[in-house]
Formats: sequence, structure tokens, C-alpha cells
Amino acid sequence: MPLPSVVTPTFELNLISSDKPIKYRPFLVKEEKALLIALESANDKDILNTVKDVLKACIKTRGVKVDNLPSFDLEYLFLNIRGKSIGESVELSVICSDDNQTKVPLTISLSDIVLNIPDDHTDTIDLGSGLKLKMKYPSLQQFVENNFNVTSKSEKNAIDKAFNSISECIDQVYNSEEAWSASDCTKKEIISFIESLSSMQFSKIEQFFASMPKLSYKTTVVNPNTKVESEVIVEGLSNFFA
Repeated sequence: MPLPSVVTPTFELNLISSDKPIKYRPFLVKEEKALLIALESANDKDILNTVKDVLKACIKTRGVKVDNLPSFDLEYLFLNIRGKSIGESVELSVICSDDNQTKVPLTISLSDIVLNIPDDHTDTIDLGSGLKLKMKYPSLQQFVENNFNVTSKSEKNAIDKAFNSISECIDQVYNSEEAWSASDCTKKEIISFIESLSSMQFSKIEQFFASMPKLSYKTTVVNPNTKVESEVIVEGLSNFFA
């Protein structure tokens, strides 16, 4: 006699970037197992492919391409999928800012975690002299690198990865008379363009990444040793599951 089928509940949320509703289900045990095995392998490609496969399996809405979703949509989606899988709260330790060493436990309700979008954030960068950049957001690979402990083996590799990430997020270079699409350029050409920028111009690109929408939770904690109350801000998906 066959065992009964387990009915998995379905939930719905709206994507941040498009406000479109998307249906999803929690992780199954086999998917949690696949993620753990991939993480233990420490192989970038295995982790990327597994995260992609798991997200595709959990998303029930047809036509959603996880490769094309911006990283903050993926963070928000992954947070909710995992939240429905392991419970509506997470427990972690935070460091008290008054002495920068005392750790205190903190329980966070997933419903209290918000996506923070700074008012001054823009995807258009003015480089001066009429030249501008139209940026696009990091997608699945960058999401995996930021949240699943995929690290470079050397400082040089880390710098190369940073420049590669920036090059992949440039959508268009344009002025009042002409536009150059990044899709028509080689990666070498784009990186060469980035390297030709001044430090001030490059800092504007850094600001685009620094001000990107990100998961955020703000609260106060009391240091048990000093009795000082201080504000704590937890940001980024990886920190909510540290």
C-alpha cells in the first residue's frame, strides 16, 4: 500500500521590483539537503546551480526566470521561502555597539524584516560632461556570492570579481547624442572603460551598490555588562541566517 502524499501549502508575495504577485512554496527536506551538500562542497558552480534549481522548484508562478530577477528580489523571496520552511522567526547573536565585543541573543520575527530602499537611490549615474550610465541590478550569481559564503581565494581574485560584478551591472553608456549598449561590448571593453574613470566618478558607481535596496531590521539591545542601550541594524540576507 503506497504512503499518502503530503500536501505542501502555497503562499504569495509581491516582487519588489515589479510589484507583480508570485506564488511559492516552502523548501522540502530534499531541497534543504541539496543546499547543505552544495555549501559543504564549497564549489561556486555547484552552489549557484543548486540555489537556482531550488528557487525554480519553489516558485509556483509560471514564467518567472530567476536568472533575471534583481538580487534584492531574490533576497526577499529566499527569506520568505525559508521563513515558511523553518518558522516565522530567526535567532541570532548581535554585538553591542557600545563596546563592540559583547554579544547578545536576538529573536527577529520575519514579518518585521523590511526591504529598505534609500530615498536617494537611483539607477542612473551622472559621470559629468554629459556622460551618463544606466545601471542594472546584480542578478542570481551575485546573490549567491553575497549570501552563500562563496569567496575568492586571494585578494587579486576578489578585486577581479568586484570589477566583473560592476561590468555586469552596466546596462548602457550614453550622452545627449549617442548611446552604447553594454550588450554590444565585450567584457574587456567595459572593464577598460571602468578603469579609465576618475576616483570621483568611480565612487558614484560604488554609491549605486551601497544604496541598493536591502533587507533590514532595526531594534535596540541592552549590553548586560554595561547596561547601555544601543541601536542595532541587521542588513542583508546572510546576516539573518548567520
